[in-house]
Amino acid sequence: MISINAQRQDGFDQWIHQINQICGAFNAQPLGAGFAGKIREYRSEALKLSFVDACQARLYRTPQQVAANEGGKYFAVFQLDGTAGMAQGDDKILLSAGDITLIDASRPSDFTYSENSRQLSLILPSQLVEQTLRFNQVKCGHRIAATSPIAMLSHRLILDATRQTDLSRQESEATLEAIVSLLRPAISQTDDCTDSHERTFRKTLSFIDQHIRSEELCPEWLAREVGMSTRGLYRMFAKKGLVVARYIKNRRLDLCAESLRQSGKEQKLSVLGYSWGFSDSSYFSTAFKSRFGIAPGEYRKQHA
Repeated sequence: MISINAQRQDGFDQWIHQINQICGAFNAQPLGAGFAGKIREYRSEALKLSFVDACQARLYRTPQQVAANEGGKYFAVFQLDGTAGMAQGDDKILLSAGDITLIDASRPSDFTYSENSRQLSLILPSQLVEQTLRFNQVKCGHRIAATSPIAMLSHRLILDATRQTDLSRQESEATLEAIVSLLRPAISQTDDCTDSHERTFRKTLSFIDQHIRSEELCPEWLAREVGMSTRGLYRMFAKKGLVVARYIKNRRLDLCAESLRQSGKEQKLSVLGYSWGFSDSSYFSTAFKSRFGIAPGEYRKQHA
């Protein structure tokens, strides 16, 4: 006859195994004899999330687990019921029902569930978060209070989305974009722009967007127009972990992709690429496939 302790251990082992399969590599340990836990995954096109239930457990990621995982994402954690302690870096918070926090998947984190807790963990691609924030530093490990309009609207939107059974790719991507846009005031590290270098960087990003369709747009031309040396321009972008020419190219590709998602017209792909500053249709197709994993024609079919 299997003992209660053995059954509890089996339940714990199964729980952490499912966590690792769905959310990535985590360590875990029970915090008492009353451990209970389960996880349910929900996927709908671009929406990837899980409902995590836990009681008397610790769930954490060490640098070793971080290194074993694919990067390029954040976890938006929505506390649905109960409470949970969370730590990332020097930040330690207690989440209550209705609270939200953002976790950087590329850094260690630590969750403690002393009592019955239920969370919704939504995967947010880094590219989406950082572009929406316009390369402000992303604020992680902070509590977004349940009483704030941002938290209430975000909770309602993501829970309503999980009740839909037939979201299209375009609708699921729009939902992700809406969630990040709602959270933007709370997860953007720079609320004011008093630093002159930061103001110059933002001015340069705005200038790029204004002239993104122009074939003339290149680092040398951009540096002249914003009034700095080319070397200074490269240095300014490097401080943000960016390369000027690559940023311009990726910005054009992202806008091309947006056009393909939103337009129902069968516009020639060469014309579309040219309209966003790509004079060579072959280069446009190759660059698009490199960024999104599929050719622009296939991308359009997926989002038709």
